[in-house]
Amino acid sequence: MNNVLEYLENSAKNFPHKTALTDPSSSCTYKELYDRARIIGSYLSGLTASEKPVVVYMDKCVEALISFMGIVYAGCFYTFINPDQPAARIGQILEVLQPDCIICLGDADQKLRGLSFHGTIFDYLKISSPLFCERLNAIRSESSDTQPLYCNFTSGSTGVPKGVLVSHRSVIDFMKYFPDMFHITQDDVIGNQAPLDFDVSVKDIYSAFKTGASIVLIPKKHFSIPTMLLDYLCSHQVTTLIWAVSALCMVSQLKGFTYKVPDRVNKVLFSGEAMPASHLAIWQKYLPHAQFVNLYGPTEITCNCTYYPVLKVFEPEEKIPIGIPFPNERVFLLGPDDKLITEEGKTGEICVAGTALALGYYNNPKQTQKAFVLNPLNTHYPETIYRTGDLAFYNNLGELCFSGRKDFQIKHMGHRIELEEIELVLNSYPEISRACCAFDTKKNRLAAFYCGELDKKELLKRMRETLPSYMIPNLCIPVLHIPVTANGKMDRKKLLEMCL
Repeated sequence: MNNVLEYLENSAKNFPHKTALTDPSSSCTYKELYDRARIIGSYLSGLTASEKPVVVYMDKCVEALISFMGIVYAGCFYTFINPDQPAARIGQILEVLQPDCIICLGDADQKLRGLSFHGTIFDYLKISSPLFCERLNAIRSESSDTQPLYCNFTSGSTGVPKGVLVSHRSVIDFMKYFPDMFHITQDDVIGNQAPLDFDVSVKDIYSAFKTGASIVLIPKKHFSIPTMLLDYLCSHQVTTLIWAVSALCMVSQLKGFTYKVPDRVNKVLFSGEAMPASHLAIWQKYLPHAQFVNLYGPTEITCNCTYYPVLKVFEPEEKIPIGIPFPNERVFLLGPDDKLITEEGKTGEICVAGTALALGYYNNPKQTQKAFVLNPLNTHYPETIYRTGDLAFYNNLGELCFSGRKDFQIKHMGHRIELEEIELVLNSYPEISRACCAFDTKKNRLAAFYCGELDKKELLKRMRETLPSYMIPNLCIPVLHIPVTANGKMDRKKLLEMCL
């Protein structure tokens, strides 16, 4: 197998009339998805070359996913851009990609032209083409599994977004194991939470296409209204959630399960940041028969590189491990001296080797060379690894435990501090439903933001019982909610703006 289209083609053959995709306004069967994607592929194949980027510029919807597959049929790779993103960021992404074509839904011409895009803009609804079977077959026969499949953009340290370019081979390698390991089958309905430009959605898309499961696209607005979200999960009989931690915490924090329990959900896989044990315990209480799995991995290694099946209820102050490597992925820790760390309790940087690694950053050789480096442990032949910038240690069972980001490791009052360590303590207090720490570099002060009914005086008193003085935040700010980024992670930058 060398192309992810085989997943779609097998499901279209085996489950032609089964609903593949659903959003609030439309749906399609696997056969409709297959047929429409081939028409789009035929149309694009005469307008742009293989291995070129094609942008899908629309809200999360059925048409966006069909466009993805059409782009792949044309031998190209896709990038999803949500129109709600700031114009400056959209402009930066287009500058990096330099695409010939953009597919939109409805009229987006004026806005895109204002961003100095000079290529061709297509309205999805107006794309019509004969089916060029011979041309599509020729494109397929010349393809290889190392060709790019998608490019997702993450923030860049230079202020310019970095496009993580992932090949067919990396997704095929990951999907060889992922659905089977977590028992995702044709009988499942996957409730998609992640934006389509976030790699969590890759697990939704290709798990479904490989197995013949259905995908239900959940609108973003539902994740601020628990009753609406839970009604949606129940009405669509969703069984599988592969969600960001913040999305799960929104339900538990706002006591959503007192309204309704989506009792058909039997798989809850979470990632993106550390899951507070107290929130996980609420989900476990209301879905006692569900499988819970903590997943870890940055975009650059194709979704995830470690997993931890949760088989017990953790105490609020306990850290949930990120577990052990996925098959065919090598995950190890390097110390500051680039020496291998194997002993219990010692912190090192998480490094990953294997087929799962991305191709690099699109049109950004400098940043690629900085992150995708030669393995310093291998002096016999060149072996590329990805240095994640994340820190971890081994517990007494040999499982990896996340210990924060290198860039969240701050220097304060002469001490190195992990912000996640402070958050773990705050989240263990029963009166606090969600907490986040940030460091104001300009004023050299720690700030803690929290949702809950604990007054600042009592909060400081409790922290002094557990944390050394240099880890006590200078500011403790109660908030109604913790803002999140477009990818569902806590937005520390926005929180810090409250201090200015």
